[in-house]
Amino acid sequence: MSVPVGNKAPDFTLPASNGEKVSLSDYRGQNIVLYFYPKDMTPGCTTEACDFRDNAEEFEGTNTVILGVSPDPIKKHQKFIDKHGLPFLLLADEDKKAAAAYDVWQLKKNFGKEYMGIVRSTFIIDKDGKLVKEWRKVKVKGHVKEALNYIKENL
Repeated sequence: MSVPVGNKAPDFTLPASNGEKVSLSDYRGQNIVLYFYPKDMTPGCTTEACDFRDNAEEFEGTNTVILGVSPDPIKKHQKFIDKHGLPFLLLADEDKKAAAAYDVWQLKKNFGKEYMGIVRSTFIIDKDGKLVKEWRKVKVKGHVKEALNYIKENL
């Protein structure tokens, strides 16, 4: 079930790479880029994370926090962060409840095989907790700049 743009973004609490539990509502007063990605250390996910890393200061300049979410455990997230110098939190959605709330845990097909997995998606949540923009089935190339431009122009 998808959350319509313009509605309040579903809140959740997940373990974060800083060792704490983090809730979306902890960031009221800031804009949020919430991006769901399939798996740490894979080529597309690494490119996307590094693009967010390379633009992190610009996002911070717009009062925006970046949160990455995948089903990987915290230990794997920490290796990903350490290897690529990621300056933002990664959240472990091992039970896929947050992914389900944002309707990104779906049936996927790859090389003729069907399986359940994360559909790469990004959500922009404003400082009041309202979902204001979404991108689903994200193509990594150019996506981070597109998200940054949206925030600069609209929030």
